[in-house]
Amino acid sequence: MRLVSVNSLQAGVCLAKPVYNEHGFTLINKGIPLTARMIEKLGSLGISYVYIEDERISHIGVSSSISEELRKEAVSFVESSFNQIVNESKTKQSFLLEKSMKGVVNLVRNFIQELKQNENVLNLLADIYIYDDYVYSHSMNVTMYALALGMELKLSESNLEILGVGALLHDVGKVLVPIDILDKPGKLTAEEFEEVKKHPEYGFELLRKVPTLSLLVAHCAYQHHERLDGSGYPRGLKGNHIHLFGRILAIADVYDAVTSHRVYRKAMLPHEGLEILYAGAGTLFDKQMVESFRRAVAVYPVGLGVVLSDGRKGVISRQNQEMSDRPHVMILEHANGEVLQKTYEINLMKELDIVIMECDTTVV
Repeated sequence: MRLVSVNSLQAGVCLAKPVYNEHGFTLINKGIPLTARMIEKLGSLGISYVYIEDERISHIGVSSSISEELRKEAVSFVESSFNQIVNESKTKQSFLLEKSMKGVVNLVRNFIQELKQNENVLNLLADIYIYDDYVYSHSMNVTMYALALGMELKLSESNLEILGVGALLHDVGKVLVPIDILDKPGKLTAEEFEEVKKHPEYGFELLRKVPTLSLLVAHCAYQHHERLDGSGYPRGLKGNHIHLFGRILAIADVYDAVTSHRVYRKAMLPHEGLEILYAGAGTLFDKQMVESFRRAVAVYPVGLGVVLSDGRKGVISRQNQEMSDRPHVMILEHANGEVLQKTYEINLMKELDIVIMECDTTVV
């Protein structure tokens, strides 16, 4: 299978992995030849990349980072938990949140268990979902990225659990932001952006009143938009005044935001998302954490076409757990343009003089 841009799809190609809606129902199944109308629909739904069948590399498979059942359960739970506190009194909101805490903790424990059992680096791009409401899917994704980074940083089990709960609830304050502002596809006005910027404070106030929650969970909501140089919000905290969890969530939050499918803009590939983080490393984001995050996620997902520094072309075939930016590559074409009848694999961990120069997401 091969990861390609929806913009390059042509009628007749077949999906190698299904496209789901946020509730896990299949919208387009694998193995079905795509029509021009189906391709147009994928684009209008904000899907940037899909996996398609490619006979030359049919043996390359992509596994999910988490089970489909857990993903569906998480998104559904966050949606119902957030929705039930809208338009309620502040006292009732805290009560309803407290009531859902057992379910939140169980979800986080399941996330931790599945991540520890998965031998591969985290690749949430492996499953293609269309989300009607970005907030719920974003909350789940940020939780996965935050936990993966927390594990790379060797956090204790108890701290991982607190971090996971804080990550899952970090955007709960958005339920108090007017929906027409949250769902606005175009650029926000200055006044609208100021309203959106209140959601960390709204979330903090909601969560700190839940007696069974660690105050650190509330601070996850409060601090995920703070930045090391003080340019963040709502309090403009600097450096170590931002809690460890706040610095972790800042990275997970931005990375998911730029690599997620959205109707109004194309998703970045993982290595492009990492470039955003590296551009802010040391000023906006903790530099050592960005380095740790790079080791925790699939920089170049399996199935992605690449061009190497020696001119050869291929597809990412396997990950190297210890260095995800030096994966295995299945070579399909030599530098002189010769398309190989018999492909072969190289390991960039052993071919240290070769680097990935660019990615190719076109249908070939």
